[in-house]
Amino acid sequence: MTDAVSRFTGFAELYDRARPRPPREIVAVVRQWIGVDAPDVVDLGAGTGTSSALWQGVASSITAVEPSADMRAVAERRFAGTDVRLVGGTAEATGLPDACADVVTASQALHWFDPETVFPEIKRLLRPGGVFAAYDCDWPPGVDAEVDAAYREFERVHRALDGSAGLRPAYAEKVGHVDRLRASFAHVAEICLHHEESGDVTRLMEIAGSQGGVVALQRAGHSDEEIGLAALREVAERRLATAKPWWWTYRVRLATTRRSPSR
Repeated sequence: MTDAVSRFTGFAELYDRARPRPPREIVAVVRQWIGVDAPDVVDLGAGTGTSSALWQGVASSITAVEPSADMRAVAERRFAGTDVRLVGGTAEATGLPDACADVVTASQALHWFDPETVFPEIKRLLRPGGVFAAYDCDWPPGVDAEVDAAYREFERVHRALDGSAGLRPAYAEKVGHVDRLRASFAHVAEICLHHEESGDVTRLMEIAGSQGGVVALQRAGHSDEEIGLAALREVAERRLATAKPWWWTYRVRLATTRRSPSR
């Protein structure tokens, strides 16, 4: 696997079922920032459409850009009979016209984009005063001390193996998002929102199994013990035999283009 599209091919149904839904408060924040109640929205790296769906009933238009045919197939079913437009381009080369969006979003995706080419493309898509909103959840969700510690250890183990095996595509570390945005946009801010869900051992293990690095390692023949899944399951079976509430922290990076003097 040498690119992010290949990395996330073949398990779109699991990804859609397991991954958390972004909090609806994101829409309220972005609308307040831009001052447009019904913006035209372009969602980059839209995946199965969970982020694009936030804007239904609010946006004047929604265009979901996703290069993976597997992911788009799930999104097509989600948006069947609606006016959400699906495009098979990449974030760096959407094929969309200039100044077509008031808002451009990227959910769980900015780290896979090429910073050198994606920011000029986003600025090309945005109208004067437009807003780019990139948001990601922190891993893991907050469940309890033992589950959280076990998940972090699982993350450490599988990320180290993913890197040493040479399976991970080019990746822009999330901690650098704000600095990279500040080099390209007039004003940048980062806020945190929280989102409550619930889940049991099955849901937690599906979330773990929906990570691209885990799938890549499994395809390369690594065992659950090597990847860290077996140790995580042992804790989850004890602590999440029945569903419990858990909380996700979403980091929302907001970037604005310069407004023209007439606005």
